[in-house]
Amino acid sequence: MQSSHAASAVSAAFDDQNLIADAGLVRVMRLAERCGLSRLVSEKVMLTGAANGAGAAADAKVTSIVAGMAAGADSIDDLDMLRHGAMPTVFREVRAPSTLGTFLRAFTHGHALQLHAVHRRFLGALTAHTPLLPGSGEKAFIDVDSTHKRVYGRTKQGAEYGRFKGIPGEYPNR
Repeated sequence: MQSSHAASAVSAAFDDQNLIADAGLVRVMRLAERCGLSRLVSEKVMLTGAANGAGAAADAKVTSIVAGMAAGADSIDDLDMLRHGAMPTVFREVRAPSTLGTFLRAFTHGHALQLHAVHRRFLGALTAHTPLLPGSGEKAFIDVDSTHKRVYGRTKQGAEYGRFKGIPGEYPNR
């Protein structure tokens, strides 16, 4: 079977004002809202002195970036997915990719540390709102030996590295 059109002549567009391509994003962003992501960004991230007002509305810009990343955006241009179809009906304060790019380019190392502080607190709030491992506070298993060594032997064909718990310098005869 062959395509009847050249690849350059085929395009797909989701431009219907009633479509939401990433509807699962609504639940993700509601959880982020309940955990206080916007509030944390407003409190911790201060881009004072940034050119062209890049630091204004940092909370809306960070949540736009988080939403885009949760929906699969892996570049600034991909963040435009948040403005297609009925997404503006579902989400308020979505920023344009060019605005988000300007915002990110204004970051210094200190601003990245501010975002890291937001991340730490937000992760704590997420764990409080989503108990993924009920009872994990009672018992936890931690693997403290994460030694990776070369593996040798006929039964280990194809394996170049593997886990070995034993005396350093000795290899298993398996």
